[in-house]
Amino acid sequence: MLGWPQAGAAQAFDNLSIAALPAPRLAFSEREMALARAVAGAPDLADFYGSNGLQPIFLGGEGAARRAALIGAVRQAASHGLPAARYRQAELRRSDRAGSDDLARELLFARIFARWSHDITGGILNPRKMDGGIKREVLRPATGDVMRQFAQSADPAAVLAGLPMTDPRYEALRRALAGQVTPIAPMDAPMVPPGLWREGDSGEAIAALRQRLALLGHSAPPMASERSFDAPLTRAVMDFQRSAGLTADGVAGPRTVARLNGDAGPEADGILVALERMRWMRGHDLNARHVWVNLPEYQARIFEGGAEIFSTRTVIGKADPDLETPEFSENMAYMVVNPSWNVPRSITVKEYLPRLRANRNAVGHLDVVDRAGRVVPRNRIDFRKYTAANFPYRMRQKPSDDNALGLVKFMFPNPWNIYLHDTPTKGLFNQTVRAYSHGCIRIGRPFDLAYELLRPQADNPQALFSRALKSGRETYLNLRPQVPVHLVYFTAFPDETGAIRRFRDIYGRDAKIAAALRKAALDSAATDE
Repeated sequence: MLGWPQAGAAQAFDNLSIAALPAPRLAFSEREMALARAVAGAPDLADFYGSNGLQPIFLGGEGAARRAALIGAVRQAASHGLPAARYRQAELRRSDRAGSDDLARELLFARIFARWSHDITGGILNPRKMDGGIKREVLRPATGDVMRQFAQSADPAAVLAGLPMTDPRYEALRRALAGQVTPIAPMDAPMVPPGLWREGDSGEAIAALRQRLALLGHSAPPMASERSFDAPLTRAVMDFQRSAGLTADGVAGPRTVARLNGDAGPEADGILVALERMRWMRGHDLNARHVWVNLPEYQARIFEGGAEIFSTRTVIGKADPDLETPEFSENMAYMVVNPSWNVPRSITVKEYLPRLRANRNAVGHLDVVDRAGRVVPRNRIDFRKYTAANFPYRMRQKPSDDNALGLVKFMFPNPWNIYLHDTPTKGLFNQTVRAYSHGCIRIGRPFDLAYELLRPQADNPQALFSRALKSGRETYLNLRPQVPVHLVYFTAFPDETGAIRRFRDIYGRDAKIAAALRKAALDSAATDE
């Protein structure tokens, strides 16, 4: 049994909040001081144990139910698309059986608890480190708060069962993941060498192929030799391919061989990424009324009570690092009817200034305005004197039918100046790929979207909107209450029936997340921490 190491008082309280300790006690035992020292470098655990009087919660008979609850929870890791090795399941079980009540056992369970509660409530990756276009903030509960609830509950397993996302779309993704995973052959099963194996081939690779298929339930008794790729083996390969969701051509090519050797395949990758992305959304109430814009799907929807009540096509930012539509969540505060278009400076200096330098009357539908917002006659400006760095003016388009923003825009203020808006260019909505904007999101049915957003606050939302529109003036209509907007990016996502629909990774973001998840899984398998 490992003993509780001794520690000096000064060392024990490094990074541990003394204010959080119980007030009446003035002295602590060696065991308590050792625990304080051990968790000092982990702020979340220091927070909990500081508020808990430095008392262990996973030891002895009282800790048995908590240990069992944690072991049971992390056993579900793979079903959530999380790397099972990350939670040291075998070590938890060995420690639980060992019967020892020491610091090592307490710390093992506490650290895995912190890791599990962190991951299942907000994902294992930091979204902002994945891609510059991902601006999402993850709203997860503090580990110390979760641990306090766990320690105080008469049913600790119920506390852990309440941590994963309960959205039906998350559950649909979990079911889809279970259907994508290839059965795992025994550890001593031979690996099939890389290659392109088809009927008529022979050799040791074919023997390995035949044996591995048999271990996975697709046996093919040889017509002559175990080393020969014959017709029964072709049928066995096709059976496996169908079960794995691959093209059933009977040829053991790179994808089939990879799946046979244990790779879940790109279909599963998309679902793993979607599960991680959904965990990033856990802190938002997706049962409340909200706008959901899935960028790769080119679609915007309104959900209320978990049900879709409105849908429209969208056009999003071009697949260019400077123009891609970012991902984030904000509250839609108001809409602007008959909006002016204040041309972004990037568009002004990159696209319009060169034209104005050649011809001051170019882009005549736009006004040139000074810093005070006053329109400046073009004959007073020598555009040839200016560059992108020193151009002192802005450009603005008055409200009109051909305004670049159309007749209404929907505002959810954010640092990236992204919003939804109408457009006079309607033809793009008929195209399959709709990534053409400078970053903002064009809406195919803007008036219908306006009516639906105004419905909770107006008996006749159409009339309210129509009055503002007919005025011809720029008019602000505040939304009461404000409506959450989620700009998301799912390349694999369930429809209303639960079937997974797939969309192109137009910005390449999911490929980066999939690579990061694979690295996290490999790192977990290679280390005890």
